Amino acid sequence: MRRRAESTASKPASLHNGVELVGVLPRLVRWASSKGSGLSAAVAPKQPVSSTDISPKTAGAGHPATTLPFRKAETPLKTSEPRLAQILALTPVPSIVLDAKLDIVEVSESYLSLTSTKWEECTGFNIYESISNRNPGADCVSIQHAIEIAVGSRGVYAIDDIHIASSKYWRLRLVPIFDGEELLFVVLETEEYSSRRAHYVSDSQAHNDEMYRILVNNVKDYAIFMLDVQGHITTWNAGATILKQYEPEEILGQHFSIFYGHEDLAAKKPQKELEICMREGKVEDEGWRYKKDGSRFWASVMIAPVYKANQHIGFSKVTRDITERKAGEARLVAAFEESAKLKSDFLANMSHEMRTPMHGMLGASSLLMESDLTDEQNGLAQIIEESGGILLQVINDILDYSKLASGSFTVTATTISVPDIISAVVRAAQVTLRPSVVLETEALRAFPKNVESDPLRFRQVLQNMVSNAVKFTEQGSIRIITKISVEDDTSYTLLTEVIDTGIGVPPPAVDTLFTPFAPSNGVAKQHQGTGLGLSICKGLVESMGGTIGFRPNQDKGSTFWFTTKLDKITQIPVAPSPVQQPSAKLTDATLGKQILVVEDNLINQTIMVKLLKNYGFKNINVASDGKEGFELVQSAPLSYKLILMDINMPVMDGITATEMIRGMGLDVPIIAMTANALKGDEESYLASGLNDYVAKPVDRKILLQALVKWLDH
Repeated sequence: MRRRAESTASKPASLHNGVELVGVLPRLVRWASSKGSGLSAAVAPKQPVSSTDISPKTAGAGHPATTLPFRKAETPLKTSEPRLAQILALTPVPSIVLDAKLDIVEVSESYLSLTSTKWEECTGFNIYESISNRNPGADCVSIQHAIEIAVGSRGVYAIDDIHIASSKYWRLRLVPIFDGEELLFVVLETEEYSSRRAHYVSDSQAHNDEMYRILVNNVKDYAIFMLDVQGHITTWNAGATILKQYEPEEILGQHFSIFYGHEDLAAKKPQKELEICMREGKVEDEGWRYKKDGSRFWASVMIAPVYKANQHIGFSKVTRDITERKAGEARLVAAFEESAKLKSDFLANMSHEMRTPMHGMLGASSLLMESDLTDEQNGLAQIIEESGGILLQVINDILDYSKLASGSFTVTATTISVPDIISAVVRAAQVTLRPSVVLETEALRAFPKNVESDPLRFRQVLQNMVSNAVKFTEQGSIRIITKISVEDDTSYTLLTEVIDTGIGVPPPAVDTLFTPFAPSNGVAKQHQGTGLGLSICKGLVESMGGTIGFRPNQDKGSTFWFTTKLDKITQIPVAPSPVQQPSAKLTDATLGKQILVVEDNLINQTIMVKLLKNYGFKNINVASDGKEGFELVQSAPLSYKLILMDINMPVMDGITATEMIRGMGLDVPIIAMTANALKGDEESYLASGLNDYVAKPVDRKILLQALVKWLDH
């Protein structure tokens, strides 16, 4: 027990000595007088009063009636001190005066009577020590909280239902007294509830507890139970019995880890949950929990700590069986994955089925244009080829849009040279550029070299914007401007603008520029296209971490722009040794080599044979499926120097045929020539043993390069 520095021997034995009041009360009076309060006026006598005039009667046992000897008032203010002491001594409200350290410096006679204590048994002690020494179960935490609120707010604060003993409850009224910013005293006024009030509080609490117990016990869909501080089960509701199959007498006293599986127990999950709960205020979890019969269910669990009188007494735990919901979520995920697979399969099939006849159509038109035609016939053949090219672009647009919409589109970051891409786009645009239009570029002279992005997708976006500008600009200029707009430690943000002096975009169409299948106006409808170009560009740019937009020019035309994030390469890549590209020229020796075409479509068989003959090849064999192709190779293993292999064929597909040929130990070059042109197809075929890949419709230049590359191998 802590006392003040003074020894108890120096303290007055009872209130009649008045020594302590002479020290404490004048400070109260001086503070009240300095603040101009009514306290000094209320306690100051109208006539001077001598020390013998004050004869307060003590009310506490062991405190006989005495006269309080005070020093004679030296000033009118000081004559109020005995009267103030008399007020404190005789107030019927049990009162305690604390100093700034919360030590008791004075008590009223009514408080001594209420607590059956003596003056010297109270003063000098800390308020919490004084109360708890006499009443070990007293709620000192609530008293401390009330004092903190009163002092913090610098105002009067009252609190009810302070538990002191088994049948004692106090109501406290706290008054802090400050001198400027300095806390001088805290006055506590107490009122003890009658036994009837105590019984009322107790009965009310018992009633509330019973109502809560009934409410919890009647919840059937949730297991609600209490744990002690170690995690042992102390309560069990009806919902817990239904869910976990344990009766109360079976489970009470058991540790809640009984519901966890071996893996969770090995990982000490139950203990960790309680630790997290104490640290963060609650813990929520989903996982497998086990019933009495050993069956498991997917549980949603919440655990929260429980406190009483600011003391941790245990945990509340709520568990719900969400197995059916989890199964439903799994079914949704499976359905989504199945839908995505079906969509992917549909796209692959559509690509194959549309590219296969186009291969025949474009191949035939290409061969036709090389024959002896009249000018009129040559013009018609060019129309066929141009229309086929437009149709192929439409197919590519639809496939790209579908992949973007389904989220299956991927971006591959690799070293990128923006100036080289711009040069390639400009060269391609010059072919269709009107004579009255000038195409210009404004790029950084020292463009960063060691950067990464997806060069194919960057070119696709820029190509689309430049093609649109060329399409809708009849005279004037088109400018391509690139510049670094933002730079940080890890990346650049590249801004690319395509500015034209074309027809512009009418205001009503601005909001739908990047919307799929929305040509902007009647003029746009005169030009071929799906209305997907800018929509695809938007998806591509966003997948590369950038943004895309449009603004009208002040004078004429439009500006389309997009930003691209270029990641800095911390390690400068080593430039690969230059590879000598094969000459697209066939020698007599090459033309004499035997080639096998494995193709199931009769039209495409005819086109490929004629195309190869036009190149000058003389020894060409044809197989209608993979099985027939394998048998031809098997019959003459060393005859064929190159195989053009379709993939999707009846009887036996091209992949299986390739694997069987490789199984013979032959390393003959096999080129996949297929209408399967989705992203990933080429990588898949090369991993299956094929040497190269050419997509249908076949580009004659690409095919020729592949033939020269592998026949001269």
